[in-house]
Amino acid sequence: MKKNDDSATGIWKVISASSVGTMIEWYDFYIFGMLAKTISTQFFPEGNSTAALLSTLAIFAAGFIVRPFGALVFGRLGDLIGRKYTFLLTLVLMGGATFLIGLVPGYKTIGIAAPILVLLLRLLQGLALGGEYGGAATYVAEHAPANKRGYYTSWIQTTATLGLFVALGVIMLVKLNMSDAAFNAEWGGWRYPFWISVVLVGLSVYIRMNMSESPIFSKLKSSGKVSKNPLKESFSKKANFKMVLLALFGAVMGQGVIWYTGQFYAQSFLETKAGLEFEQSRTIMLWGIAFATPFFVFWGWLSDKIGRKWIMMFGMLLGILTYRPIFSEFLKDTRIATEAVINFQHADTTYHTTDNITYQTIVSKGTNSDGLTFNKIEKNIARPDTVYFDEINADNEVINKIYTIDQKYHQHEAPVYKDVVVSKPVYWKFVSLVFMLILYVTMVYGPIAAFLVEMFPTKIRYTSMSLPYHIGNGVFGGLVPFIGLLLTTTFPGNDLVGLWYPIGVATLCLIIGTIYLTNKIDNKVDD
Repeated sequence: MKKNDDSATGIWKVISASSVGTMIEWYDFYIFGMLAKTISTQFFPEGNSTAALLSTLAIFAAGFIVRPFGALVFGRLGDLIGRKYTFLLTLVLMGGATFLIGLVPGYKTIGIAAPILVLLLRLLQGLALGGEYGGAATYVAEHAPANKRGYYTSWIQTTATLGLFVALGVIMLVKLNMSDAAFNAEWGGWRYPFWISVVLVGLSVYIRMNMSESPIFSKLKSSGKVSKNPLKESFSKKANFKMVLLALFGAVMGQGVIWYTGQFYAQSFLETKAGLEFEQSRTIMLWGIAFATPFFVFWGWLSDKIGRKWIMMFGMLLGILTYRPIFSEFLKDTRIATEAVINFQHADTTYHTTDNITYQTIVSKGTNSDGLTFNKIEKNIARPDTVYFDEINADNEVINKIYTIDQKYHQHEAPVYKDVVVSKPVYWKFVSLVFMLILYVTMVYGPIAAFLVEMFPTKIRYTSMSLPYHIGNGVFGGLVPFIGLLLTTTFPGNDLVGLWYPIGVATLCLIIGTIYLTNKIDNKVDD
């Protein structure tokens, strides 16, 4: 293909071939996280579900932590032998590791060997993904015309979210076509998404085998100017190393936590903290992703017009300002959805709700300020000292009230919110909130491939851009679910405490990026 060829058989063939493979790699990488709760029961001993889930998320996070090492290994190969064959290799490694995870027997069968094998395969997944993204983004960028680089590379940016979308969709399809027992069995349906990966990877390998090398890299190679030591040139030269650090702390670190909070942490929060039942939590995420995904391309296109920096910075700012209010809405509305009709006798009555949990209250049946008698319908107990009620007066008017329980009275047992089903209005409200979270993701992620490509010279581009990307996205971002759960476990009773980690990281990145990054577009990437 000729350089800057913008025909349907040119640039779009490059984008399609690169995007399909990268999406499949993200699918492979994320089905583990999507199934973390089920996996925790299969590969760890029974008895402590929280510890098992934390251990599973730690294995999930391990795949992120090794991504920078994959960036170094495969980035070096990409700068030495070419973009095409390097990310073809990463695809095969990722697909093989994913398939094998689906074949590992459970803890009941092989004991401690089960989590150890899964950890090793997860590390292999992380290494493979560390080499994939930089190759795909570089490959597309080096084919793209200067005035459309943000637009064309933004299609690669959709692949991570589309991979998550496909992972959710496949899991939902399998789950809804079998019983819970069949899905959660040792050799049950939860393994199917891992096995399906083989078919997807085979398709992508076939597509990528027919791709040609990047024209810019081919020209560099034919002229004998390929780097002899990409790692040394990337990190020993002060000017280039400075750009690596600036890319990490001024852009990618914040982008990483926004990405994983808006998608992974949101999904985990809806299921484990808000208590939404399986189908609603997954379909809410699916709708939010579907509505927001086109904005990756929009922001990429806009970045070609106005620059990359301020779009990314504004996305971080929105996340910082709105995360706690949005996640508070998830909690509030799922608490209200847990209804129990209660008959009150007097102030000291101990009563049972319809979910058979015993509470004690001091509010009683009585009259309002107009002397009208009302019944009380319990909607929610959000805090140990607070009860929410709808009061229905004699005219059938609903009066919303909040009562504070006197400290000398207490709940005998904390309420457990599980398998909550919200009404349709609340359901679509949640979809809109998830859409907002993922919209922030599109703002920080859509322009970043073009931004990173333009920061580094051709002969060390694969290595130089891959390392900060996978530290920022893989380590800082990938640790969001684990640190979030760890914080909420450490500080029980505060379900929002886990948000301080992404808010803090994004704030630091916003400050550094605002001060030190430039908004200038570099039209020349063949240097």
